[in-house]
Amino acid sequence: MSRPPPEPLYILRGSGATVNSLHFCCGGDGPPFLYSGSGKGAIHMWNLTTRRAERILESHAGNSVIWLHTFKDSISRFVSQGRDLRVCVWDLSEDRSTVTNSLLTGSVGFCQCSLLETRPGAALLAHPTENMEEVSVVEVKSWTPVCTLKPDSKLGMLMCMKMWQADSGPVLCAGYEDGSLVLWDVSHRRPFSCLKAHPEPVMCLDIDVCKQKGISGSSEKILQSWTLDNQQNLQMHDSVQMTNPGVSQLRIRVDGKILATAGWDNNIRVFGWKKLKPLAVLQHHTDMVNSVAFSDHQDPPQRLLAAGSKDQRISVWSIYSES
Repeated sequence: MSRPPPEPLYILRGSGATVNSLHFCCGGDGPPFLYSGSGKGAIHMWNLTTRRAERILESHAGNSVIWLHTFKDSISRFVSQGRDLRVCVWDLSEDRSTVTNSLLTGSVGFCQCSLLETRPGAALLAHPTENMEEVSVVEVKSWTPVCTLKPDSKLGMLMCMKMWQADSGPVLCAGYEDGSLVLWDVSHRRPFSCLKAHPEPVMCLDIDVCKQKGISGSSEKILQSWTLDNQQNLQMHDSVQMTNPGVSQLRIRVDGKILATAGWDNNIRVFGWKKLKPLAVLQHHTDMVNSVAFSDHQDPPQRLLAAGSKDQRISVWSIYSES
């Protein structure tokens, strides 16, 4: 007999606008938090013990918040990206809620930034620019430019990206409007390889660095996985067809067992990461799901999945969390 479809563990209400971005912060001695960014510039810090918003920060001059990320070395510092074309660094220590630094990116698109902490206290930020095809990489504290990455051929607008640390140095994978993925060598400012992964624009991607395997979604029904070989060549690996087209975001859980997608059809889909086997369709939202995030709890049974939707709600789920 098949299992009944899962129900949310709980729902977080009160965002007051579409929920565009989510980020868990469950390390440290205090309670676990979920940060959410709304379509009206509000950043909510949800205490997951009380299930209430402990703080609400008004940001980005009321413009949509499209990306959030905390620093590993300090839970009181985080970065936000808004449709006011700015990236802001926040300091929340000692009950402050101040923007200590900001960067004008000039980007009018929806491409989210990517943060890579290279060592304690030092980080690189990859951000879109006013040139729609370009990625700029800067040092976070000083905003010192590291490099600018722009394809030689016409791949269209930059849509999404993810940066990580490889043995050879920082690596960035970018998805473009024509359906291509480009793997960039950040240190040497050149592409390692390029792969035409989708016939439509690449809407989202994620990478499993340990397995050297990634996955991307687009406005079509296909999720496409791909691998990196020892020479950093991108190669098609596997694919799975969904019932309905369109994925806003996808995330691989830190243990490499499952991945979740945020669907344009209002649903969250869960797949096994090894073979892309469909495992569950999580139905709760009444409008498009914009964002999904897995929690970074150290204890596997505590791990959560959150989804933010255009319906202004955040659903929180406990699924496949057995150790």
